[in-house]
Amino acid sequence: MGRPMGCGTLVVLLVLVFLLIGHGNNRSTSSRTSLRSTSERYYGVKMVNTSNTIVLDNGLVRLTFSNPTGHVTGIKYGGIDNLLEIHNKPTNRGYWDLNWNYPGQKSRTSIFEGILGTEFRVITSAEDQVEISFTRTYNVSLPQGVTVPFNMDKRYILQRGRSGFYAYAIFERLEGWPEAKVDQIRMVFKLQQAKFRYMALSDTRQRFMPTAYERGIYGIKLAYKEAVLLNNTGEVDDKYQYTIEDKDNKVHGWICTDEKSPVGFWMITPSDEFKMAGPFKQGLTSHVGPTTLSVFVSSHYAGNVSMNFQQGEAWKKVFGPVFIYLNSAHQGSKNSISSLWSNAKQQMLEEVKSWPYNFTESRDFLSSDQRGSLSSRLLIYDQYISHQPLHSARFAYVGLAPPGEVGSWQRESKGYQFWTQADNKGHFIIKNVLPGNYSLYASVPGIIGDYKYEADITIEQGSKIQMPDFIYEPPRNGPTLWEIGIPDRTAAEFYIPDPYPTLSNKLYIVSERFRQYGLWARYEDRYPDSDLVYKVGVHNYSNDWFYAQVTRDIGNGTYVGTTWQIQFELESATHPGNFTLRLALASGSYSKLLVRINNLNTKQPHFATGRIGVDNAIARHGIHGLYSLFSVSVPSSLLHQGTNTIYLTQPKGESPFTGIMYDYIRLEGPPV
Repeated sequence: MGRPMGCGTLVVLLVLVFLLIGHGNNRSTSSRTSLRSTSERYYGVKMVNTSNTIVLDNGLVRLTFSNPTGHVTGIKYGGIDNLLEIHNKPTNRGYWDLNWNYPGQKSRTSIFEGILGTEFRVITSAEDQVEISFTRTYNVSLPQGVTVPFNMDKRYILQRGRSGFYAYAIFERLEGWPEAKVDQIRMVFKLQQAKFRYMALSDTRQRFMPTAYERGIYGIKLAYKEAVLLNNTGEVDDKYQYTIEDKDNKVHGWICTDEKSPVGFWMITPSDEFKMAGPFKQGLTSHVGPTTLSVFVSSHYAGNVSMNFQQGEAWKKVFGPVFIYLNSAHQGSKNSISSLWSNAKQQMLEEVKSWPYNFTESRDFLSSDQRGSLSSRLLIYDQYISHQPLHSARFAYVGLAPPGEVGSWQRESKGYQFWTQADNKGHFIIKNVLPGNYSLYASVPGIIGDYKYEADITIEQGSKIQMPDFIYEPPRNGPTLWEIGIPDRTAAEFYIPDPYPTLSNKLYIVSERFRQYGLWARYEDRYPDSDLVYKVGVHNYSNDWFYAQVTRDIGNGTYVGTTWQIQFELESATHPGNFTLRLALASGSYSKLLVRINNLNTKQPHFATGRIGVDNAIARHGIHGLYSLFSVSVPSSLLHQGTNTIYLTQPKGESPFTGIMYDYIRLEGPPV
């Protein structure tokens, strides 16, 4: 017989057992569990399947789904039986939906359709992970317009020891299917309004929110239904005040501040490769409800940028996965809000680091070793911009997106896009790119226009492409005579008025003031008798250039266009060759721009854009929508020595939201 086990040996074995239990997963669990000190064992994932419900439980989180439709009807966590709104119908708690149209549709309103599964499947079932699927197959024999022509597969994953769950969906069209236009695809969670009152979008955008009940009782509708004035608090609430650009939309959600069970509910989006229209596309996040969204397709701030499918067009795309993260704090914690938010950000960083996930069971979602990468450097060549014509594209946004024209990525909606930000030397690497053919695009802060490499780039599985320097020559004909604004695709640097005292949101008193409601109406307060006149060399664009060229209200619900003037001095206009006027627009909403030089009364403008945009960014507090650039050749014969005036007329007067946001304006002299 062997010797009896000594006390020291026993202690060592007990420690090893504890470590094996606590670290039985192949990924760190430090920020995936609640903030409470937990020493309990991480139980394996259990699944219970009944005729009407599917229940997944890992000891930390219990999820309940309707069977076979696939609605999330219950989320038990942190001592709360259901984080979702128990007073809502089960179909109105956690769900996917979309808006779409078809050719010949009589109504102009999009068809709203919930994404309902008709078949439930278990994809994988093990103690470490359960993945389930709710599918719906398109019935080609149905009349057009009955349902969107997609096959849809909603997937959910619950893992051992994970304080949350993953969700993604696979959408597919087969050859021969009918035309369709899809405006929106999203996933929605509606939380208990009696518990979740505090919303957090970023470090600076957090607050206690009104409830849906308070909106209904105290809300006075303003210019559109989404915006209401709460007469119990004197504040405006509007879901469009809480949008985020996709490049920054990584984590947002709600906190239950109940002292007995402080709990956070977070939507974490580790990648925007499956989003549409590039990194600057703005989308809804969380808003009064309390509602938390993951928006995959949307025409907000982009107008007609929708997924348009032709007759017979085949297509497939994976939306997600996203991670719905749950965390909790100690009972009675005085810093529960800050600790829950900090922990959610930490978890977000871990999810981003882990992208692309290697645990999904769909062959349509490729892991890192099935993807490729591209690295290089982007340089700027502009002989007029500095003493060194060739310089780094500092902090440029560089991306691979489906092949197209210059800037087409901001209107692209059906493919995948892969973006990164270069360093201060212009070096960049785009990682984890799906195999395929792409164009390389870039937008450089402080530099006008868009870059596109002239040749397509093919990414193959496992490829690590390193290319020579790319050189962007931005639009330029001559030296800068004067400029207004900063070329950054937004109007944020221009004059932002104070909101009406009775129409403010206290969240935006100091920062991001452009998100206040009703700023467009402040134009007439600042210019009551005549339109804006900007004198180059005298005025400052941050104080004297209004953020949007909007319409003027002349009474009885009638609006008229406006004409702005830029006055500047020329020592001489006898230069041979033409001057060039660059007009970079940050947004256009049902508008038009006419340019006249030194004579407002000419019948024909010197330049006209035609209709610009339907992004509606003025009404939705966006400070930018879709970017556009116009270059206007100005013969020297139209200018003269002394004071010259450029007239910018926006003639359309359909509504208070019709107008233009400028990004940057520059007058170039003839080539030197």
